[in-house]
Amino acid sequence: MDIRELRNFIHVARSGSFSRAASELYIAQPALSRQIAKLESEIGVPLLVRHGRGVTLTAAGSRLLERAEMIAHMVGETGEHVRASAYSERGYLAVGLPPTIGSLIGAELIADFRKQWPGVLLHVCEGLSSSLQEWVLDKRVDLAVVYNQPLLDAFNVRPLLSEPMVLVGPAGTKIRHKYQIRDLANLPLILPGLPHSNRRLIEHAAIQHGVRLRIELEVDSVALTKQLVKSGVGYSLLTYVAVKNEIDRGELIAHSIERPAIRSTVAITTLRDGHSSRLVDAWIKILCQKLRRLTESEEWQTDVVWLAPKEE
Repeated sequence: MDIRELRNFIHVARSGSFSRAASELYIAQPALSRQIAKLESEIGVPLLVRHGRGVTLTAAGSRLLERAEMIAHMVGETGEHVRASAYSERGYLAVGLPPTIGSLIGAELIADFRKQWPGVLLHVCEGLSSSLQEWVLDKRVDLAVVYNQPLLDAFNVRPLLSEPMVLVGPAGTKIRHKYQIRDLANLPLILPGLPHSNRRLIEHAAIQHGVRLRIELEVDSVALTKQLVKSGVGYSLLTYVAVKNEIDRGELIAHSIERPAIRSTVAITTLRDGHSSRLVDAWIKILCQKLRRLTESEEWQTDVVWLAPKEE
């Protein structure tokens, strides 16, 4: 027997008539009669007494009616219970975001997550990728969005996208439209110190091409780096989206690095021996939706390669 048969039996029993029940259920009376006959065959006893004025319940039918109504009520409550428990579920989720991602989508990402999980206490930490990796390792955060995460045994790394880094200089300077990696040796650079993920990426590209970088200053803050570049202290290598607002305002100039490009990768990192949860999965799903929408918008304006599966 299935729940539909039980519900139809309840209608027949309560209405006392196959025709009236068929009308209420919007099904043909012969089909309803066959369902009840099938139910009686499965149970092995008559459930209804048919007569000219309609039907009445047998003793077995009365017992089934009582149980069928209990079952139908429980099934009806189950959906409401699951929806209510999801809506009011309590919990705690700590996540890490780098400053650029936080400034781009952090507010709406948090708003959408809280709308879906209003009972969950959300703790958002902002930091450099190297710090975020340490916080994941120390279990201060459940997951983090990081740039250029090295492949280490302790971590599960899920790449999301990659984008080229650009050479950033002050407005008004004579800067060529395109640069190659070897040209960086002639420029005073403002880069983060090691073990910053961007510094590792840039150093690795320079070493591969036999280039010795001219480091003018080591600055870990993107905001301060942009201020120093504006004031003419030196040049830096950043992702386009990190300097888009300054470029739009005419405060900075960005030009491509080619043959080859230096590509920065955005990834989600979690502990390899950690256990996923519905909260972690929900945060990742919303994050991927926001990032994909952003990379497909006019705001990004750079050669982005989406690395995550399409369903994310």
